[in-house]
Amino acid sequence: MQTHHFFLLLLVILLTARIFAELAVRLKIPAVIGELLAGIVLGPSLLGWIQPFEAIKLMAEIGIILLLFKVGLETDPQKLVRAGTKSLVVALTGFVLPLILGFSVGYGVFGLSLLVSLFIGGTLTATSIGITARVLTDLKRDQTPEGQIILGAAILDDVMGVVLLALLYEFSIGGGVSLGNASKVILFLSTFFIAAPIAAKSMSAIIKHFNSTTEIPGLIPTMIVSLVLFFAWLAHILGAPEILGGFAAGLALSRRFVLPFGAALHADQSFAEHVEKEMEPIIYLFTPIFFVVVGLSLNLRQIDWSSSFIWIFSMTLMVVAIIGKLAGPWLIQESWNTRWIIGTAMIPRGEVGLIFAELGRESKILNNEIYAALVIVIAFTTLLSPLVMKKLCNRL
Repeated sequence: MQTHHFFLLLLVILLTARIFAELAVRLKIPAVIGELLAGIVLGPSLLGWIQPFEAIKLMAEIGIILLLFKVGLETDPQKLVRAGTKSLVVALTGFVLPLILGFSVGYGVFGLSLLVSLFIGGTLTATSIGITARVLTDLKRDQTPEGQIILGAAILDDVMGVVLLALLYEFSIGGGVSLGNASKVILFLSTFFIAAPIAAKSMSAIIKHFNSTTEIPGLIPTMIVSLVLFFAWLAHILGAPEILGGFAAGLALSRRFVLPFGAALHADQSFAEHVEKEMEPIIYLFTPIFFVVVGLSLNLRQIDWSSSFIWIFSMTLMVVAIIGKLAGPWLIQESWNTRWIIGTAMIPRGEVGLIFAELGRESKILNNEIYAALVIVIAFTTLLSPLVMKKLCNRL
């Protein structure tokens, strides 16, 4: 591809993603849905102007690593402590039940392979903490007791989801599901999550020192992006997906993160907030590219929409996806309406679900029909939750 042609395609992708995201937000729809639709419109599903070429795929990879960095940066373990066992019950139920139900639907009902069924179940475990937190903030419910339960459960879902994602990644490249592969990933993850925060905190002290002495602007974005990319490389070397490195770096640099094992390195809140502010423009530049590429990779024209499989499969997964998240709150002591609010808030799969689905497609484990069905489920659950939550909150 010639350079000027690449520049033109990148321009079209960035502008279209922004326009569709703006329209989505004005329609009270999460921006991620608009960016996904931008890819569908530009790609082979509709206009056919852009194919997911290698250069844009690479930029999408950077975008998703930075997105997981942002998720880690916004993770607040203190919320888990405050929310206590209620968050734990909601998170575990909302993680285990969709995983089992999704796997059972794929493997037992539709006769799909073991690995494909695991990817389906894994995709349904996701909860988009970004979308959930945004809706709670818009409704001014983020500081309420139910808001704390929801955010705590969503954080736990994220952490468990990243671990599951690492396992599925190893199964996809390691020749299938095995106890040996799983044990290796768990060992690597344990080592990584113990060592990464200590290394990141040490490096952040160096970055902070040089930031106070340099006369050239832009040191923090340069060094933090370098740190995130280093962690992504390190995660790959240890046998985990690169995006795990981004999540670990964000978690370690979070202004609310306290190192385990009594380590004498404490978060500098003002510096962490400065890092977050400096990194936001870069994150918001790259992450829409990932969601556009997801839309570009989906060719709706190749799907036989007259086939009963796609509709039955999608509807079955939709029911499983909703029931799996609604069940958890009914195991805790709360009012009827609060339980519905908590369950509904856990439903949107958003960007986290798309990460699972895209990894399955990239690994050639999910075919176009199954991938399309999962994207339909992700889009529907992401749209459904904010609308229902607003109605439920208005009753309080």
